[in-house]
Amino acid sequence: MELFGLQKLSLLDFPEKTACTVFLGGCNFRCPFCQNGSLVLPGAGEPQIDEEEFFAFLKKRAGILDGVCITGGEPTLHKDLPVFAEKIRALGFAVKLDTNGSRPDVLRTMVEAGLVDYAAMDIKNARAKYASTCGLDKLDIGKIEQSAAFLMEGRIPYEFRTTVVRELHGFSDFEAIGRWLDGARAYYLQSYVDSEDVLVPGFSAYGKAELETFRRLLAPRFGIVGIRGV
Repeated sequence: MELFGLQKLSLLDFPEKTACTVFLGGCNFRCPFCQNGSLVLPGAGEPQIDEEEFFAFLKKRAGILDGVCITGGEPTLHKDLPVFAEKIRALGFAVKLDTNGSRPDVLRTMVEAGLVDYAAMDIKNARAKYASTCGLDKLDIGKIEQSAAFLMEGRIPYEFRTTVVRELHGFSDFEAIGRWLDGARAYYLQSYVDSEDVLVPGFSAYGKAELETFRRLLAPRFGIVGIRGV
């Protein structure tokens, strides 16, 4: 497994757990607002930490950290992800998996094997605008729908989340997302934050009051609706 970064402590990424976050490289999407451009583009960077070093770190944090967040890039692209997660859980840590939902077979296999304790799936936009928001000419939206439907079966705790970009998301988009994912456990609106690593510069964020308007729109649809990053 090629590891492109390690955040040694996070109190926010894994709900109700003290965790670290490990970053995997590579992605099958090209979302123009992506803040991890160096993880997404082929050849954009070199692995920063080897797997042996990572597991040595985990062993030293036994009893201090509760869990590990596996993020990217898109983790499910890595064929050795199940083995990687199994090694983490064998050390007594819970696993949170971040995914764009494009590989429902991998998501289902890992959950059914007991390798994921919590999942966070990015919802890029309303289904009619999904491909363009992902920076793609074409996209099999059926795969995204399968992943969302599987998580909504409730086999593990999960959340959906959308990074909200002024130029890409509007009121009607969140109305459509609410209808699509009606009844889901949790949905979070994440404020867009510009960075030097963003794939395409020039995007902007909504203000807190505007995000709150979206939150109120969505609140009747979901068990939890929250705002992050403001």
